[in-house]
Amino acid sequence: MSFGPPPSVFTQSAVTAQTEQKKRRRRTWLLVTLLVALVAGLGTGGWLLWGRDGGSPSDGRSGEAAPGPLDVRQTVEKPPATTTGAMAFRFSVDDMSPGEHYALPGMWATDTVLAKGINRTLAGYPIGADAAPGKKQEKWTVRLDGPICGYTPHVTVDHRTAVLFKASDREGAYCNHVVLVDLDDGTEVWERTFPVSMAGHSVSSPQRTPGVTLAHDTVAVTWGGGTSAFDLAEGRSKWRTTVSGSCRDDGAAGGAGLLIRRTCWKEGAPSSDLWDGTTYSVRKVDPATGATLWTYSAAKGVRDLAVPSAEPPVVGVSAGDTGLTELISLDAEGRNRATVSLQSGTYVGECSSFDYLVIDDCPTIAVGDGQVFLRSKDQTDQGTSNWIIGFDLATGNTTRKFDSGPNALLRPVRMSGHQLLALRTSEDGISPHALVSLDPETGGERPYLYFGLPAEAAPLTSIDDNDVLVQDGRVFFGAKTADGPGEDQKKAWIYLVLGIGAAKK
Repeated sequence: MSFGPPPSVFTQSAVTAQTEQKKRRRRTWLLVTLLVALVAGLGTGGWLLWGRDGGSPSDGRSGEAAPGPLDVRQTVEKPPATTTGAMAFRFSVDDMSPGEHYALPGMWATDTVLAKGINRTLAGYPIGADAAPGKKQEKWTVRLDGPICGYTPHVTVDHRTAVLFKASDREGAYCNHVVLVDLDDGTEVWERTFPVSMAGHSVSSPQRTPGVTLAHDTVAVTWGGGTSAFDLAEGRSKWRTTVSGSCRDDGAAGGAGLLIRRTCWKEGAPSSDLWDGTTYSVRKVDPATGATLWTYSAAKGVRDLAVPSAEPPVVGVSAGDTGLTELISLDAEGRNRATVSLQSGTYVGECSSFDYLVIDDCPTIAVGDGQVFLRSKDQTDQGTSNWIIGFDLATGNTTRKFDSGPNALLRPVRMSGHQLLALRTSEDGISPHALVSLDPETGGERPYLYFGLPAEAAPLTSIDDNDVLVQDGRVFFGAKTADGPGEDQKKAWIYLVLGIGAAKK
C-alpha cells in the first residue's frame, strides 16, 4: 500500500508534534495505594485542586475513592493547550480491490496508542503515525485464530479491554473465545473459552450471538444459555449463571455497574406472533459474585431494549418497528424512576444495531450528572441545525438546551466529569467542525478543538457507520467497515481512522 501526501488541511509539522508522546508509567496497586494516601493527607485542600472542571479521575467529587487498575476507565478530559486542531493520527488505504471487505470492530485509544480491530487482527498504532495495514507501522499486532465476533467499548484504568473471536476462520466456526488485551503493548493477558448456545434461527448461523462487557474486576460474557464471568488479572472463572427454557441471556452493559439483558419468548408461537410473544428484562448483577440485586421487566409489546447506562441505570425501549421510543431511568431497587419520551422522533437516541451484540453502545445518548442528554432530529426549515436537550433522571423533566447554531449539527459524545462533550459538525463546508464542552449547570459552552476534515474523511462523521471517541485530549473518527471500489471505479483513498489533537503552539 502506498500513501500520497497528507491532505493539505493538515501540516506535517502538526503530525510531527503529536509524535512527542509522554512516557506512560503502568499503574500498580502500590501506586494506587500511595495516591489514596496522598489525597487523604492533603485533605480538603487537595480535593479543591481538582475543582469542577479539573482532571480528577474520580469526577471531582469529594469522598469518592480514586479508581484502581481493576475499575473501568471514566476519563475526565482537560482543556487542551490550544483550541486549534491538527491531525494527530491517520489510518488509511488506497489499494483495496473490488469486492474486498474489512470488518473493523472496535476502536480504543490511550495516551500513546490507537487500537483497531481488523477482521481477525487487533492492531495498535502509535499516535502521530500515518498508518496502513500490514506496513510494519504497528506498535503491536495480535493475530487471533478467527475473526473478531464481539467487543466492548469499555477499557480498564490500566488500559485493557476484551474481545471475542471465533475458533477459526472456517465457515460456521463458533464464537466461543474471549481474550483480554493490554492496549499499551499488545500483550494477551489471558484467553479463555466459553459455552455455545445452539438456539440460533438460521442454518448458516445456528449460534446465539454472544456479547462481552467490562465491570469492576470482571469480564462478563453472555452466550445465550447464560453468562460467564472472569477475573481481570488471570482470567479465572468468577461465576456462571445458566438459563433454561424459552429465555436467553442476550447482552451485557458494563462500566460502573453491570446489567444483563434477558430475552424470553413464547414457545410454539407462530412467526406472526413473535413480537407479542417476546419479552425483555434486565437484572443488576454483583460483579464479584454474580448475584442478582434486582430485576426490571419491560412492558409487554416492547420490541427491543438497550442499556445506554448501567450506572446510573437507564434503559432504552422500542415500542415501534424501528428505533428507541422511550428512555427509562431506574432507581436503586430497579423500579421505574422516570420516563423520557422521544416524542415520535422529535428526539433521537441511537444504539448500535450492527453485527455485534453491544447493547450499551449508544453513541448519541450521554448519561451523567443526574441527567440524560439527547440530540433533536435535524431541522431543515432555514438551513440545517438541531439542539441537545437534557432530561432529569429523577423527574423526566427537561433541563438544559444547547443549540447547534445555524448550518451545524450538535451531537452528544460522552460525559467528562460534570461536563458533556459534544461534536459540532459544520454543514456549510466553510465553518470548522468543533469538539466542545457543555456545562449542564450553567448552560455554558467551552470550545476544546476547532478543526477541518479532508473530503475523503468527511464520511467518518456519519453516526450510523462510524465510531467517535474522545480520549486524552484527542477526538478519533473510525469506520466500522471498509469496502473496496466498484468494478468500474478507479482506485479510491479510503480513510479508516482519523484522529485530531491540539496543534503545537
